[in-house]
Amino acid sequence: MDTLSELIDLLNKDEIRQFKLFLNNKNKRYDVKNIQLFELLETDDILLLNKLYKPTKNRDAYHALRKRLQDSLILFLSQKVFENTVSETYDILRLIVVSRFLLENGLTKTAFKSLIKAERLAVDLEQYNLLNEILLLRLQYIHLDPHTDLDGLSERLLANQLQMQSEAKLHLVYAFLRRELQEIHLKGKIVDLAVLIIKTVKTHKVAIGDLMSYKSLYQILFIANEYADIQQNYSLIEKYVKRSHAFIQRQSSDTYKEKDLYHHLYILYFLANFHLRSQAFTDSLLYLGEMSQLIETQKRYKGQFFLRHQLLLALNYHFTERGHEAMAIMRNALSTVNKSYNPEDIDDLRICLAMFLAQHQDRESLRYLALLAHSEAWYEKRMGMLWTIRKSLMEILVQIQFGHVDVAASRLNSFKKRYKKYLINTREQRVIHYVSLVEKYLTHPEVISEHSFQQAVLDFLQQEENNDIFNLSFVAWLVALWDKRTPYQVVLSMVKPK
Repeated sequence: MDTLSELIDLLNKDEIRQFKLFLNNKNKRYDVKNIQLFELLETDDILLLNKLYKPTKNRDAYHALRKRLQDSLILFLSQKVFENTVSETYDILRLIVVSRFLLENGLTKTAFKSLIKAERLAVDLEQYNLLNEILLLRLQYIHLDPHTDLDGLSERLLANQLQMQSEAKLHLVYAFLRRELQEIHLKGKIVDLAVLIIKTVKTHKVAIGDLMSYKSLYQILFIANEYADIQQNYSLIEKYVKRSHAFIQRQSSDTYKEKDLYHHLYILYFLANFHLRSQAFTDSLLYLGEMSQLIETQKRYKGQFFLRHQLLLALNYHFTERGHEAMAIMRNALSTVNKSYNPEDIDDLRICLAMFLAQHQDRESLRYLALLAHSEAWYEKRMGMLWTIRKSLMEILVQIQFGHVDVAASRLNSFKKRYKKYLINTREQRVIHYVSLVEKYLTHPEVISEHSFQQAVLDFLQQEENNDIFNLSFVAWLVALWDKRTPYQVVLSMVKPK
């Protein structure tokens, strides 16, 4: 799908009507074809060019029209976002825009009142860049405001610029760590996370005190969780989890600010995920309970966190012998999805529900896997290599489970062609070995009764990184082939709650 079509997909019916009115008001001539092009794209008409221009007409005119329509759509969306967003950050931006307009038109008294209000909000929200713009605007027009203390305003500006520098350093640290994480993820780079974080913090001369905030803690936990997921070993980040828990415990409700809520929700999510993957289900559910309370009191974050919360809740239930409750949570969550929810979160729910159903020997699993209809390249880009590899392996296993041997063989061949080189480069020999066992069973089903094959499967349980709940699920699928139990019963016997 091209960029213009993706932008159009962001609009609901009411916004489509508004955009057409926006184009109509913008058009200065009657022969402009932008509305006609929009309607053709909306209906996926494949004969666009011939309907818009005569065959002899140059294609350049069509591409120029597409470019103008895309620019108009981006402008429309930016105005809609600005109008509809209710966050206090956008309130500051609105106050800055209107204050500048009032100053340029001589309404100085009202303008300065608006700027003072904007400054107060920016200080509370620690929006240093916006605060810098406010202070510079006040300095620019200070000759029209005899009541403002020039020295005091100058001191606040210089102090704020120091804060901006500190924040910029934190962004540099975060950006560098994200880049390194990508190298680990895609190229199998070997890195000690603790050493990397300490070295990066020292390189960018970040003060330890600057790391003790909701935002910086969220950024470090994000990196740590991604690192642990890639390494399949959540014990590697336990010290970051303990520090995060201690930080939250130290925070007083008196010092808690509205701006911290977003990062607080993410910290709780990461902590819940860590304890889930470490099989400390009771602790994970406690963090999810805190997370649920915050979501309910602050509805504006529900679209961003509700599906993620439900996913972790269902996974906790699934691995603590409450499988049917877990599937009910998943189905209910999927029944509520709309355009405000993240597509990646929806796919996470779908693949997990497919896993739950397959472990219960329910063929409905195939239907949910079929909903994951994008290409492997799309999933690699949007969901990451690890997620896509797990999805592809799971599809092979489910097709085998329900007797679709030819489909499974085809998927297995495609998997090897696409991922074998990547797995070798990233030193994922255990995945290559696992795939070889699946292939051996697929081509010679009788091998399942051989002791050597069974022992090769059980040997996976001796590797620390395979104690992760998802890796245990893959091992359980093979064990269930000779164990005469469902994959769900097998995986429950492997899980050891802490």
